[in-house]
Amino acid sequence: SAVKFDFTAEILNLGGGYGVKYVESDPYIDIEANIAQVAEMVKSKCRELGIDVPAIRMEPGRSIVADAGLTLYTAGSVKVIPEYKNYVSIDGGMTDNPRFALYGSEYTVALANKMNEECDFNCSVVGRCCECGDIIQENVNLPSSVKRGDIVAVMTTGAYNYSMASNYNRIPRPPIVMLTKTGEYIAVKRESLEDIIKNDL
Repeated sequence: SAVKFDFTAEILNLGGGYGVKYVESDPYIDIEANIAQVAEMVKSKCRELGIDVPAIRMEPGRSIVADAGLTLYTAGSVKVIPEYKNYVSIDGGMTDNPRFALYGSEYTVALANKMNEECDFNCSVVGRCCECGDIIQENVNLPSSVKRGDIVAVMTTGAYNYSMASNYNRIPRPPIVMLTKTGEYIAVKRESLEDIIKNDL
């Protein structure tokens, strides 16, 4: 098309973004090697067409912030259904992270207060909404001692979580707490019921 219309692009934006390692089985992504490979493909095609090589741009996307965030939930009831499935409920769910419900996205899940215990209890981590699809992750292995009040940590939630959150079931969005080398601060306040209904007439 560039030759046909006598047009040479000065900038070629290939979009994005780079992949993120959510679970152990996800492949490692060598960003620099991938960039070099893409750049060589563009240069090769430009040589073939006899046109100047444009400035190549790619959007890093979620790779900037995904692994900088994790979500902490408080465990609620633990349900064991023999010969079927085990459940661990949490005080959040698809309202603050709808990605499993939408895409079946995978996450690494752990009990933050029992990191040194053996993970021998296979379960589904489920939310508080009245929906059968309110699932954070299935086939999660947690310590069999998991009980109400434990802290469930879902890793790599720094991207596409808060931006996709909703107030479905009138559930307030959680806060965002930023950690620094010297302490912490609240970046986004926890919502209240008053925040949710303030525009109701």
